[in-house]
Amino acid sequence: MSPSTSPLVTPGQLARWLSAEACLTVLDVRWEVSTGADHAAYLAGHIPGAVFIDLDRQLADPPSDRGRHPLPDAVRFGGEMRSAGVWNERPVVVYDAAASLAAARAWWLLRYFGHARVAVLDGGFATWVGEGYPVSSAVLTPEPGDFVPQLGGMRALTAEQAAALASSGGVLLDARAPERFAGLSEPIDPVAGHIPGARNRPTAANLAPDGRFLPPAELKAAFEEIGVREDAPLGAYCGSGVTAAHEVLALELAGYRAALYPGSWSEWIRDPARPVARGEDR
Repeated sequence: MSPSTSPLVTPGQLARWLSAEACLTVLDVRWEVSTGADHAAYLAGHIPGAVFIDLDRQLADPPSDRGRHPLPDAVRFGGEMRSAGVWNERPVVVYDAAASLAAARAWWLLRYFGHARVAVLDGGFATWVGEGYPVSSAVLTPEPGDFVPQLGGMRALTAEQAAALASSGGVLLDARAPERFAGLSEPIDPVAGHIPGARNRPTAANLAPDGRFLPPAELKAAFEEIGVREDAPLGAYCGSGVTAAHEVLALELAGYRAALYPGSWSEWIRDPARPVARGEDR
């Protein structure tokens, strides 16, 4: 497998690497916020050689005052990734059902913990199947990898840093649906609204109807419309730090490097002293 400078790969690229028996790791991260990890879908059929990852268990610590999906302990995360066959020097491809929301969480975490060669399968398993590539039901026990987490690959924000960014000339993007941002609906967390000063950019707006990311030029133009610029600090958050990773990925495709607030809204509202804004985006 040749190193890729893009955080995305196509089904065709992945199929060529697999057929060439390249040294890479493929992780299946199918998951839904309402039902959790979809291990049953993995058992029914997955990309040949893929190893299943449970987002709630392996890509997050248990819910706490740090939010619904706190960053996992580094030592534990490293052990989970080694057990899944992740190596420091081997590329990793991650995928989910279609929209890359869960896959982006795995992409961001591996990058955050220092892995330099991680890519998301654009369009996920649905696109892989839709283009006629093979599916396997074989569950493999991978050879343990040697991945050792090292911080520094991506930037994370604390609640205080996110608030400061939004109030001091930076751009803090809220990746949730508009009705949740505005405080009109909150199906998951006990308080509705958003961080004061944040701007709304739903992750769904980053995707084409088939679940693939929009072209970089379209993403860049859309982000510019809401105030993203190269000379301004940039961050993103969501409900619990999962879909915000998707926003960070879209921003990277558009040419921007953004920090992620991992605790996101579910951590923000744990402190009643933190302000809550409501209403539509400015």
